[in-house]
Amino acid sequence: MLKEYVKPSFPEKEEVKRRLKEEEDKLFSYQMQIKEKKLPVMVIFEGWGSAGKGGLIGRVIRMIDPRFFQVASLEKGATEDEQRYPFLYRYMVEIPEAGQFKFLDTFWMREVTTAVLKGEISDEEYEKKIRSINTTERQLTDNGYLVLKFFCHIGKKDQKKRLDLLLMDKDTRWRVNKWDKWENEHYDECLSVYDKYLKDTDRSTAPWYIIDAKDRKTALLQALSLLNQGIDTALKNHSVAVPILQNTYPLVSMPKLKDIPLDQSVPQEEYKEKLDELQKKLKYLHNKIYRKKIPVIVAYEGWDAAGKGGNIKRITGALDPRGYTVQPIASPEPHEKARHYLWRFWNRLPKTGHVTIFDRTWYGRVMVERLEGFCSENDWQRAYNEINEFERELTDWGAILIKFWVQIDSETQLSRFTYRQNTPEKQWKITDEDWRNREKWDQYEDAVNEMLEKTSTRTAPWHILESVDKKYARLKALEILIKAIKERL
Repeated sequence: MLKEYVKPSFPEKEEVKRRLKEEEDKLFSYQMQIKEKKLPVMVIFEGWGSAGKGGLIGRVIRMIDPRFFQVASLEKGATEDEQRYPFLYRYMVEIPEAGQFKFLDTFWMREVTTAVLKGEISDEEYEKKIRSINTTERQLTDNGYLVLKFFCHIGKKDQKKRLDLLLMDKDTRWRVNKWDKWENEHYDECLSVYDKYLKDTDRSTAPWYIIDAKDRKTALLQALSLLNQGIDTALKNHSVAVPILQNTYPLVSMPKLKDIPLDQSVPQEEYKEKLDELQKKLKYLHNKIYRKKIPVIVAYEGWDAAGKGGNIKRITGALDPRGYTVQPIASPEPHEKARHYLWRFWNRLPKTGHVTIFDRTWYGRVMVERLEGFCSENDWQRAYNEINEFERELTDWGAILIKFWVQIDSETQLSRFTYRQNTPEKQWKITDEDWRNREKWDQYEDAVNEMLEKTSTRTAPWHILESVDKKYARLKALEILIKAIKERL
């Protein structure tokens, strides 16, 4: 890419001026189509220090209504707080809403290539980050995002000249940092690392475009032309179905829900004694995972009235309230619905050493969204693989990920629904939607069986909590969580 780059030929000044006007007019007209079609557009600018990324972004956005775009700079490294989240975290929170532009002054390239040049990551860690980036960019484009990636390229002499000019003026001196100087002094070394990164992350769904940034106007013409081409193609492809990828994750065999015995129970006295014992163990382990900075994610799914809330309560009863959060997941808010469906879960991940418990999860995509028609068939069929990829990011980061399906039979659910409806202080727990969902029991059972079959991976298997006797299910959940933490420690 960079090593083989051949500088393009550009037309005369008047022709550049004419074509700039054409491209600016195109972009102006496209912005309303983007809003109407709800197309989210991510435009990533990378490049050499002093190549003019910031100025180029400023010139591109002149023709866009300020209500339709945001600009973010991730040039500075991750903060101490951001370092306690997965590598992708601070980038995923920046993705735009549907119908909006997001212009990004550097993205994940800078963090990875800088770490390579400083010798801070191994070849294995580099490959892992590249895999994460390629997977995530593919997920974004599969879910309707237009991802455009520009690298602003200048030669070593041109970069040195620009840096010197900036340093000569006390009002612009601040724009040159130590890294810019180091990059110019080690230009060839940086060129090799940048070239490898561009080749490793150049994919047909999110290709790299090299911008010759020597001249301000021709750089703008290149950027606008490529941006308009990308938008035109994305608008034409916006409703096209995306291929379903074959699963590549080793799976754990799961039983069908109807084959799970539900006659397990525990006497009250034994329950009290064992609950106290297990909660004390979990409390002790909570201090250990905090000290060792191990994040824990507990994901709950299950039938309505299966006992998820009571189960969660017995876990949190053993935890220091400063070290955990419970995330009740309801229907997405408008700003959440306007983004990739996993975005709201990226935003709710725990810091290292903390515990996050999800009361319902990202699996809504292949259950309620599937059955209620809130997404297309292509969307939920793709989601199995996307969820496995998401969970691999969490476990690769070092998180302990425990997934519980809380199982009861239809008769038990009916009995609990009836009790709730006939008990004034419990009536808030039962809604018309619960009764409507109950009518689709067989459809939900089929969806859950497929979910368990396709997403119970070796690194993130499902655990069934038999909850006709809620006491039994609570003890089993504690035992599974304690075992997982002990194994990690």
